[in-house]
Amino acid sequence: MNIPNLITLGRLLAVPLIVYLISQQLMTLAFWTFFGAGISDAVDGYLAKRFDAVTELGTYLDPIADKVLLVAIYVTLGLAGHLPTWLVILAVSRDLLIVGGALLSYTMDLSLNIRPLIISKINTCLQITLAALILAELGDVLSGGPVIEPLIVAVGVTTVASGASYLITWLRGQSVGEAG
Repeated sequence: MNIPNLITLGRLLAVPLIVYLISQQLMTLAFWTFFGAGISDAVDGYLAKRFDAVTELGTYLDPIADKVLLVAIYVTLGLAGHLPTWLVILAVSRDLLIVGGALLSYTMDLSLNIRPLIISKINTCLQITLAALILAELGDVLSGGPVIEPLIVAVGVTTVASGASYLITWLRGQSVGEAG
C-alpha cells in the first residue's frame, strides 16, 4: 500500500471519530477533523498523480472514502437536527442509487467505466462546503450566516440533478462513475 492510499485509508478511519465528535457536541474538533479529512482528499490525489502512484485500489478506495465521509456526516448532522431531513434523505438516496447501479452493473457483467460527471463534482463540492460551514458555525470557528439556507437549496437541486443524470446515463446503457 502506497502513501496516497494510506492517506485515503486515514480519511476513511477518521469518519467514526468525526461522527463521535458531533454526537458529543465537540463541534470545533469535529470541524477541524472534517477539514483535515477534506485536505487529505486533495493531498492523496495530488501525490498519486505527481509521483505516478495511482493504483487500482486507490481508484476505488478514494470515492468510497468520500462517500462514507459525506453520508456519515449528513446522517449525523441530520439526526442532530442541524440539516433538514429531506436533504439527508436526498443525499443518501442519491449515493445508494449510484452504488446500487454500480453493483448491479458489476453483477450483470456490464462495462462500468468510472468517470465523474460535472454535476456530480459540483454537488460534491457543495455538499462538502455545506457540511463544513455548519460544523464551523456550530464550533464557533466562523459564521455561515445567510449563506447556509441558499446552500441547502443548492445542494438539494444539484443532488437531484446528479442522481437523475446518473440514472438516465445508466438507463441508456452508457458507462457511469462517481466523482471523488
